[in-house]
Amino acid sequence: MNITKEEIENRITLYALISRVMIIEVDKEFLKYIEDNSAILELFPNYKNWDKRKEFNSSILKERYLDVDYANLFLLHLVPYESFYTRDDQMIESGGDNPVLDIYNTLDFRVELDKARVISPDHIGVELEFMYMLTTALKKAFEAEDELGVKEILQVQKGFMQDHLLNWSPMFLINMKKESRTALYHDGAELALEFLLSDFEYICEKLEELE
Repeated sequence: MNITKEEIENRITLYALISRVMIIEVDKEFLKYIEDNSAILELFPNYKNWDKRKEFNSSILKERYLDVDYANLFLLHLVPYESFYTRDDQMIESGGDNPVLDIYNTLDFRVELDKARVISPDHIGVELEFMYMLTTALKKAFEAEDELGVKEILQVQKGFMQDHLLNWSPMFLINMKKESRTALYHDGAELALEFLLSDFEYICEKLEELE
């Protein structure tokens, strides 16, 4: 297989990172994870050099700036749900008719809406978490030398990105970057957008090689 374990682990790390940024407000543990890992911190260049980060501790950063920005971006001014972008009436489909639910249920992915700040399974953070779960499954198939399993998971990822994530998230992420008031969410939007586009190319390339 023309895929490396390092490539898969990098994808797992990035999907875990961007889904965490989007799904709920950051906590002190997550900020510490970014601060303590130089490679991760480099992915947030504006945050790394943010004057507020050098001025205040993580508790103050979270309460005064980051939580306020999260609320502004995800709860008040922008709508981080696929159905809002893809339905003609711009309604959020929070019930059982949401098309992503069929995919989640088929692959036994359970969405705990009460634990995250989301009202529907097509929230960007949940869709990114689904990609994280699939990439974790890909690693298991790779380690078992299950080439057919690897191919099937990549096909699911390609289909999900084509039919869902890439259909709407670039618009949301461009708006998120523009509307963000803190360096962390500005960088998070940019990182997510760049990674999703490059990861889709990567998936397509690897599937061609596996044909």
